[in-house]
Amino acid sequence: MFSAPPLPLLLSKVQLIRSEYKTSCINSISDIYWYSAVMKVVQGACEPVDVMDPSLLLRPEPIFATKPIGMFRDYSVDPEDPIKERVRVTYHKMHTYQTVDFVRGKMDYWLRFDKFQSTVMDALVKLNDLVDESDPDVDIPNLVHAFQTAERIRADYPQEDWFHLTGLLHDLGKIMAFYGEPQWAVVGDTFPVGCAWGNSIVYRQTSFKNNPDGNNLLYNTKFGIYKPNCGLENIIMSWGHDEYMYQVLKHNKTTLPEEALYMIRFHSFYPWHAGGDYVHLCDEKDKKMLHWVHEFNKYDLYTKSADVPDVESLMPYYQSLIDKYIPGEIEW
Repeated sequence: MFSAPPLPLLLSKVQLIRSEYKTSCINSISDIYWYSAVMKVVQGACEPVDVMDPSLLLRPEPIFATKPIGMFRDYSVDPEDPIKERVRVTYHKMHTYQTVDFVRGKMDYWLRFDKFQSTVMDALVKLNDLVDESDPDVDIPNLVHAFQTAERIRADYPQEDWFHLTGLLHDLGKIMAFYGEPQWAVVGDTFPVGCAWGNSIVYRQTSFKNNPDGNNLLYNTKFGIYKPNCGLENIIMSWGHDEYMYQVLKHNKTTLPEEALYMIRFHSFYPWHAGGDYVHLCDEKDKKMLHWVHEFNKYDLYTKSADVPDVESLMPYYQSLIDKYIPGEIEW
């Protein structure tokens, strides 16, 4: 049973963690337990619990945002707000229909890699026609977000060209939305299926009520169908663009480093990397890679704004990276 440390101790620890985060990047898995502890205390005093945003404690300096930091990932319910209602409906559908059997079926269908062939850049351009229905922070095409993320990474990591390309490609799995998949099976935060749903999942208190897996006793235990510390790579995640793009890159023999593939595969797993849930399923590799997920997250989340980069002028540079790491037509 979880027992939160005294509030003064929690607050002093958070202050220390935030101070360390300004000069480096949080890379200790133990800090996740502290985040979880703080959020449980905060959740006890705030309503509604189901939309509490655990990423509050992972937020970097305001330099990453063009709007107040506290306005990001706002999942409060407001039926009169069309974007908030769009987001809520998308997540409720996701949490109703994403089951173990559903995910296994999607893996069998999509991981044949026989849907189409295309260059990476041609696939990216298609994202200009996609607005993510699960995202409360932007209402602009996903192509713009891809270049926003990549360019901010490039500014801070000028020598790490693989990281630039990772920023550009991280959401490219959303191309499934153009091939028959509803957005609730493509976008949004991911979570493991086959075990108990984490408390930090957005809309957790209401959105899973009609999910059939809720009637399976095994799936509702802490470990479910998994073993302790089995590693996230051995978990069946809800189906979406993260897993699909990771698998596409592996299938097409990309030369991107392991860190890049890991960031792409788990960047939407907010209940873990921001909420502190599911640490009991993590192995040593996950603990090591958490640093990179946190580092990527600040660029993915806090570069979202109405400032549109000059995509056309940037394409030659990013095409050179594609040619280096994942060239030619690939199988999707």
